[in-house]
Amino acid sequence: MGIRLSPDEAWEMLAQSHTGILTTLTADGRPVTLPVWFTVLDHAICLQTPRSAKKLSRIRRDPRASFLVETGELWAELRAVHLSGEITEVDDPAQAERIAESIEKKYAAFRTPQQALPDATRDHYAQMAYLRFVPDPRMLTWDNRRITTRTG
Repeated sequence: MGIRLSPDEAWEMLAQSHTGILTTLTADGRPVTLPVWFTVLDHAICLQTPRSAKKLSRIRRDPRASFLVETGELWAELRAVHLSGEITEVDDPAQAERIAESIEKKYAAFRTPQQALPDATRDHYAQMAYLRFVPDPRMLTWDNRRITTRTG
């Protein structure tokens, strides 16, 4: 009984997922897990974060991270892709712009209008850093919808 996704299926699921779960490490090695909006570009998970975000300092100190997307409510519906790898800040302006455009295209309809945000929130999100998570080759995946019960 094979419940694993192929690499192509896993990348398709990643690309279609709305919110990912990113885990980074504190200075003493404790994990910090947060929901993030993201995009998939060139078999990498790309995201943006405010320059003042604590996750950025954690990533600069230790690039090891993990990333998860999942779906399903019933056990028989559960699907997930879990990646481990390294996440780094993007220094190339062209690559940063590509990430920004892809995220804007994916999430424009879900954003709160700027004028509806308090000044402090607008200020917090005014300066963004762009990140690229490159996973290790091995992916942990499952799709419980592939499990069938045979009778007789």
